[in-house]
Amino acid sequence: MLETLDSAAVRRWCGGGLAALRAHQDEIDELNVYPVPDGDTGTNLVLTLTSALEALESLDSPAPPGRAMRRMARGALLGARGNSGVIVSQILRGMADSLSSSVAVRGLELARALRSASEAAYAAVSRPVEGTVLSVVAAAAEGAGRIKSDDLVAVARAAARSAAEALARTPQQLPVLARAGVVDAGGRGLCLLLDALVEALGDAADTVPIERVADDAKPDMSSFGYEVQYLLDAPAVDELRRVLGELGDSVVIVGDGDTTWNVHVHVQAAEIGAALEAGIEAGRPHRISVTPLDQGAHPVADPAKRGAVVVAAGDGLTALFEAEGATVVGRNPSTREMVEAITTTGAGLVVLLPNDGNTHAVAVSAAREAETLGVRVSVVPTRSPVQALAALAVRDTARAFTDDVIGMAEAAGACRYGEVCSAERDSLTVAGPCRAGDLLGLVDGEVHLIGTDLAEVSRRLLDRMLGGGGELATVVLGADVPASLEQTLRAHATQTWPFVELHCYAGDQPRYHLLVGVE
Repeated sequence: MLETLDSAAVRRWCGGGLAALRAHQDEIDELNVYPVPDGDTGTNLVLTLTSALEALESLDSPAPPGRAMRRMARGALLGARGNSGVIVSQILRGMADSLSSSVAVRGLELARALRSASEAAYAAVSRPVEGTVLSVVAAAAEGAGRIKSDDLVAVARAAARSAAEALARTPQQLPVLARAGVVDAGGRGLCLLLDALVEALGDAADTVPIERVADDAKPDMSSFGYEVQYLLDAPAVDELRRVLGELGDSVVIVGDGDTTWNVHVHVQAAEIGAALEAGIEAGRPHRISVTPLDQGAHPVADPAKRGAVVVAAGDGLTALFEAEGATVVGRNPSTREMVEAITTTGAGLVVLLPNDGNTHAVAVSAAREAETLGVRVSVVPTRSPVQALAALAVRDTARAFTDDVIGMAEAAGACRYGEVCSAERDSLTVAGPCRAGDLLGLVDGEVHLIGTDLAEVSRRLLDRMLGGGGELATVVLGADVPASLEQTLRAHATQTWPFVELHCYAGDQPRYHLLVGVE
């Protein structure tokens, strides 16, 4: 049994947690409150923890536990996918912040770290909802603090036990979970991570094997795209020199014989923020500069240039957005992938359109990361590609950037969106019971229609949406729909809604047979 947390235990925790999430990935994916094909919480958590483990692999051993936690949290943030991944990355960041200055981490320090983790998780969500992973992490922190013990393993066990009890209560807190007969998926993932923490602390000799990542999956560390320099007021820089050596190369730190140092390092784009954070931890950085070393690989952000980044899948949709001058990133991107798309635009002013409620949190994280590169990013909270099309249609670079973002957000908000997809499993929806394979018609994310014939469900969905008013309808056809569906919908709209302008596009998007936008 460990008496204090060390970097080796952090490695075992991350490796064991990832192994547990992989083992239960399908189970967590199935914990979905709606029978629509976006149950990917387990997958998102696995990808997030995989990135965290990759970040820990290059950590020198031994290292202070706070540094290991910070490395783990940083990796999780850059690899975070979906709301669940972002929240877990913030839980790890909260723990890392609390432990940053701790030399020996015992039970009381772990309890404080879990309290900080809970606060960071709630702060990451604009509208916290109980009955989710937030309730589970709050219960874990409360359970850890309640026993008032300095026994590291006892505190970890208390946290895991309280988290499991909170997970069992989530259906009582969130009616949608009760109707589906499931517990919260993100909360289930967090419970597995806390159980893995207990196991990692239980026997220091019982190490969890860390699965090596394939060489082609690792970032290319042979070349570093940015030069980071700053002056630093600090009493000592030995630790800073070591940290920067892990982040990049060409580390040069020279002093004036007193407490002022000139700091220089070459890093990848994703590590610019970490290089600056290291300076903040060491002292007071000022006169900061970030310069691209390879302007071809990473375009310099032109402060006056504007760009747009859109999340989308399907050749047709990609072509539509690229025709509007947007850079497209694939479905369910990580924070790192979004940041790369932002920098690819070469613009200093970028609008980010996530097109999915589950991707919004990742978009916000990417926007914060992009700020460290000198790029100003505004996230327009689109929940469907049709809303992004509406937003891009009103983009006007002649007006101030802030005014342009407001105009795009208003256009997106005025566009009601609908979808037709297939149910993955039997379930009870607000429109009644459905069986796996049934076609579902959703309006603004809520199931309104259930049927078995694609043309019929599509017509009824269009009627349901236009019945609430509208002058323009946009229809985007999925990858697996027959070509005749467009003619069917055009004929129906001409007869039933003669004063509505109908635009049809082949989006080739997966999962959703039909996307509809009404303005």
